[in-house]
Amino acid sequence: MTTTLFAKDALLPTGWARDVLLAWDDSGQLTRIQADAPCPQGIATAQGPVVPGLPNLHSHAFQRAFAGLTEYRGEAQDSFWSWRSLMYRFAARLGPEQVEAIATWLYVEMLEAGYTSVCEFHYVHHDTDGRPYADDAELALGLLRAARAAGIGLTLLPVLYQASGFGGLPPSVGQRRFIRSTDSMLKLLQRLKPMCDAQGFRLGLAPHSLRAVPPEGLREALAGLDAIDPTAPIHIHIAEQTGEVDACLAWSGQRPVEWLMDHAAVDRRWCLVHATHMNEAEYRRAAASGAVAGICPSTEANLGDGLFDMPRWLAAGGAWGVGSDSHATVNAAEELMLLEYGQRLQRRERNVLASAAESQVATAMTLQAVAGGAQAAGRAVGGLAVGQQADFCVLNARHVALAGLPAPEMLSSHVFASHRTSAIASVWAGGIERVAAGRHALHDSAAAAFVAARSQLLSHS
Repeated sequence: MTTTLFAKDALLPTGWARDVLLAWDDSGQLTRIQADAPCPQGIATAQGPVVPGLPNLHSHAFQRAFAGLTEYRGEAQDSFWSWRSLMYRFAARLGPEQVEAIATWLYVEMLEAGYTSVCEFHYVHHDTDGRPYADDAELALGLLRAARAAGIGLTLLPVLYQASGFGGLPPSVGQRRFIRSTDSMLKLLQRLKPMCDAQGFRLGLAPHSLRAVPPEGLREALAGLDAIDPTAPIHIHIAEQTGEVDACLAWSGQRPVEWLMDHAAVDRRWCLVHATHMNEAEYRRAAASGAVAGICPSTEANLGDGLFDMPRWLAAGGAWGVGSDSHATVNAAEELMLLEYGQRLQRRERNVLASAAESQVATAMTLQAVAGGAQAAGRAVGGLAVGQQADFCVLNARHVALAGLPAPEMLSSHVFASHRTSAIASVWAGGIERVAAGRHALHDSAAAAFVAARSQLLSHS
């Protein structure tokens, strides 16, 4: 079976094209992209511009149920670290059914918001007492079921977490559900690999951070991962907070990114999540490695992390993508808007992330975020090109913010002048229409299950 769609306008990796015929096979892989094509009789026509779906390269699914619950002053000076203490208390109550319900709703939300794949940074592994479940993969399997039910593409990244601070400090009580030995993690990966392969998902590894994984654990885990899959994605939190930089300097005499570059073979497989606080040398070295910078603008703003210097990263040739992280916001276009606005505020300029090749900011950002997100995901989700997954969004050309505009300005208005999801007509993932008329088929049932799960969690507070 081959499915086709005709678009008057489509954003290809090379830029905007007119009269584009898209075709994909029953595996959801694009087999034909033809611009300047006549519209064949009987072929469905998109009701607006077709743009590639955005990969969400950083997600902690369970935190969606926690969003909005920390927006009050609990200490004289609230920070990431005080937020983390509250998050630990919330994570301590989660049960398997609640994790799956929260993730299912989140993945429905993501699809409705223009994300077509997600990298799930999964670190709640054990029961509430820190003991492994009878099936050690129970919570990971719930995430696989959630992604399959929603129809979103998935890169599952089980998290290695072993210490509470640099130098191998013992884990805290709040971290007991996260802790795994290196051997335990490698056994989990071996268990999950055939399941992910069979479902078209990707499996990788996430050493949580340099503070949470001692050097020997990092070295052994990377060697073990290579034995399982030498191409698997590797994601790590790094240099998110100035306090983390200071602690790394005190421990090693080096800054976090500097230490990582000296002690691991960082390359295109790696995603450096946040990487907010780097010096000039770190920007150059990290970009030259080929690693993707994983920027999470709404979460970084919510937690007061700081601003990534995107022009400096791009000048060094760096790749990047966006994630929704703690899911204070679940909105692909809004992450792009916040990223650009942060750069404007920092530099007191406008249209900062336009490129020499593309003057339209929304177009330039979309193409770069799709390419970087696909690289970080380790999946063929790099846009509207033969051999990639048929992951795309159709914008509503009749939406009041878009009506009557040329296609590039329609995308610009979607990102900067609409409600960011209101102009999405439909979303396709793997060649299947998952969102029609702006709504996922599971919207109501998944939302009800999410609300019930969150209510259960809050009733135990």
